[in-house]
Amino acid sequence: MANPDPQNTPALALETLKLLADDTRWKLIGALRHSDHQASELAHLCQLPNNLVSYHLGLLRQAGLVQTHRSDADARVLYYGLDLTALELAYRQIGTALVLPEAVSAPASPATVIFLCTHNSARSQMAEGWLRHLSGGRIIARSAGVAPTTLHPLAVQVMAEVGIDIGYQRSKGLEGIEATPDIVVTVCDLAREQCPVELQKVPFLHWSVADPVPTTREESGHLEVFRAAREQLRVRVQGLLSSVSDLLKPNEPLPS
Repeated sequence: MANPDPQNTPALALETLKLLADDTRWKLIGALRHSDHQASELAHLCQLPNNLVSYHLGLLRQAGLVQTHRSDADARVLYYGLDLTALELAYRQIGTALVLPEAVSAPASPATVIFLCTHNSARSQMAEGWLRHLSGGRIIARSAGVAPTTLHPLAVQVMAEVGIDIGYQRSKGLEGIEATPDIVVTVCDLAREQCPVELQKVPFLHWSVADPVPTTREESGHLEVFRAAREQLRVRVQGLLSSVSDLLKPNEPLPS
């Protein structure tokens, strides 16, 4: 979603409100607020027909509020997720149009969050670094992999560019998880498929983030790919911070 002309802000705000005022689209936004899902999963979560879900997902995609990522584990699978940057912009447009005061986020509840990916070399390591940094240490951040290798140097490099040192972090397997976390987030599609059942008994979220690690030894040009993954994870972690308290409420339905 491009930066809007300030003179068009009221009109854009009205269009966004019209789009989100639909009950079906609001249900879909709500179902995606914590975790990415396939269309069939959204139909089940929202108790809606598949064709209706597909239609409204198309409208949300056209508006730039929902994005897709083809699964790294199975190319036939398509994940839908919120474009949190676009939603934040829409929120600001509405606030500007209505002259609303800036919202103040509630402090995050104390919790332990673990990020899982395949090799615990890049995505989960960057997510761990972001959460530790953005929460100011109020949330315990950990990461692990289903088949751990080593911390990727480009992950260390791009995080250092934004002032976050993850060079001391080490790749760990699932056996390195010392205690049951409060929230589990898979940041790659394969890890979602292979996550142990016992780790899915707590709030279990999935972020379908493309793997920035090159599949060959040739790494030229991949620095920008790592930077893109870093920024995508930053936005997702910021969203997680604003919803930790809701996720830990006893009566909050667990995303799945």
